[in-house]
Amino acid sequence: MSLNEKIYNCIIIGSGPSGYSAAIYAARYDLNPIIIEGNQPGGQLTTTNNIDNYLGFPIGISGKYFMEKCKKQAERFNTIIVNKSVVKVILSNKKGGIHHIILEEKHFFKSRGLIIATGSSPKYLGIDKEKKFMGLGISFCATCDGFFHKEKNVAVIGGGDTALEDANYLSNICKKVYLIVRKNYFIASKILQNRILKKKNVIILFCSNVKQIIGDHFLEKIIVVNHKNKTINTISISGLFIAIGHIPNTYIFKNQLNLDERGYIIVNKGTTITSIPGVFAAGDVQDPIYRQAITSAGTGCMAALDLEKYLSLL
Repeated sequence: MSLNEKIYNCIIIGSGPSGYSAAIYAARYDLNPIIIEGNQPGGQLTTTNNIDNYLGFPIGISGKYFMEKCKKQAERFNTIIVNKSVVKVILSNKKGGIHHIILEEKHFFKSRGLIIATGSSPKYLGIDKEKKFMGLGISFCATCDGFFHKEKNVAVIGGGDTALEDANYLSNICKKVYLIVRKNYFIASKILQNRILKKKNVIILFCSNVKQIIGDHFLEKIIVVNHKNKTINTISISGLFIAIGHIPNTYIFKNQLNLDERGYIIVNKGTTITSIPGVFAAGDVQDPIYRQAITSAGTGCMAALDLEKYLSLL
């Protein structure tokens, strides 16, 4: 019987911290998990130069190396890792039903249990050098990378809760924080607005956009244009934190799973249980709030435990 003819107990879509954590726990419960890596093996952490806030690594660790270690740990427990992407799923609404996971090149799997750990993708500005300098000055996570810009000048782009939370956090460790807001007002909560307005080292630039990123091997400066009065400013910074939102990677699950208005998978409170029996969601794909590696790994563990309990009751 070939792989795609057998009915499995645990297929995991996604290979970030939540996916590998789920695999390790599922393997220890003899669920023989299979991870389908997707088009970004290791997830977003592979674009982070250094992780300084994950428990157990006192001197920090590079995101790429951290994910390599997670992969090796999953393989140690005989997790099968498939280097392909999922293009379609057909989910069963019945308890104990079989879910079909269709991969590129007409490969497919059938499984009683499915853990979705596809994560989310940050929204980009869409300007030159933005992706080139990822991890070289440009980041989407202030709590992950802010420490490396201690006592330096940085900028945050965005006017929502995440942007203001990032600016507030960075203001406590950085010399200056330029807060670049496209609109002429904040969309963040009033409490965050009041907090940021009291910060003396936060410089707010309303009606502004970053038009150019300058640097040879890493970020050095940005050119900011005020689209209201047409003024242009060149700002020297070591870090640019983009906080204009994330898009959950849930496109293939639309019309099959319950999603919220932003596209995040809805799970039962305190669990990873979705609206479909035998389907569980872990990590950023169901978490629009925390989006940290350590919380993703925690929900990966929860998903494996929830799946094991589900299977034991069939």
